[in-house]
Amino acid sequence: MALDDATGGAGPASIVGNAMRGHVGRISLAIAIVLAAVLLYYSVRGIDWAQAGRTIAGADPAPLLGAALFGTLALFMRAYRWRILLTAGGNVGVADAFWATAVGYFGNNFLPARGGEIVRTLMITSRSTLQTAFVLATALSERIADAIALVIISGAALSIMPAQPGWLAKAAWPFAVIGVFGAMGIAILPLLGSAGRRLIENAPVPHRWRPRMLMMLERGLSGIRTFHDVRRLSQFVALTFFIWYLDALGTVFAAGALGLQMPLPVALLVITGLSLGSALPSTPGYVGIYQFVAVTILTPFGFSRTDAIAYILVVQALMYSLIGFWGALGMWRYRRG
Repeated sequence: MALDDATGGAGPASIVGNAMRGHVGRISLAIAIVLAAVLLYYSVRGIDWAQAGRTIAGADPAPLLGAALFGTLALFMRAYRWRILLTAGGNVGVADAFWATAVGYFGNNFLPARGGEIVRTLMITSRSTLQTAFVLATALSERIADAIALVIISGAALSIMPAQPGWLAKAAWPFAVIGVFGAMGIAILPLLGSAGRRLIENAPVPHRWRPRMLMMLERGLSGIRTFHDVRRLSQFVALTFFIWYLDALGTVFAAGALGLQMPLPVALLVITGLSLGSALPSTPGYVGIYQFVAVTILTPFGFSRTDAIAYILVVQALMYSLIGFWGALGMWRYRRG
């Protein structure tokens, strides 16, 4: 009997692997805490908290309800868009895609390294005949496509803005490069399957691992290959820009609830900044990062720092309430099923 089996999977390799993962997790958490503290200090210094409290207390509930409705519709459309990719490999119900997406987004708010992507992947595989590698590949490819869309959206918004937040204008270029390479990867990787198979066949790994690795490679590439269908790709692209438009409308409504007038191009910059910022190491709730994004993007357009902080606190509360509600309901339905 192998040592790992005899010790309940706690052999030397397993112990070392767990220790390394724990070490990396602690380092990531420490970086996130330091980053949150620095950005939060920069963002909230000089804030008139009494005025921020009055602004929040005077929020109009009707526009907030409108923002919540736009957010719910955008969440549903994200699930429907993901289902377009998933159905290339098998049948997936709209409800299953929605609840998995809701729980996945809920998980991303609390789990490190976007762990919600793994959660929604496992939920779909447990409710369908699709394989994990295929589903995960579609989920990650969807994220890359969103990054490409955000680069395009932010570039278009910045091009018509008289005042540009310097950090976002500079950040758009490296993200544009990442987006281009991501698009190239989606286009090219499925064409390199034979090279990947040769690499695995010649890799210095135990022979018994190779069939499993080859199977995962094929299923992963098939998930990326879903974008190679013109009809499926056109539907995905159209839904992507519609989804971000809904998010921008929700942003405008949330600002209006506080008596703040936010033009749609500025709202597009805000959601771009929040999305790019969420890719950084962060504490649960993106504390510090979201405050930094709000202050640095909104103040060049005439918003006070106090109004920017009041706005982002309301947006965070609304977002967590919305995702928390649908995510918790999705988890309950999943466990019940």
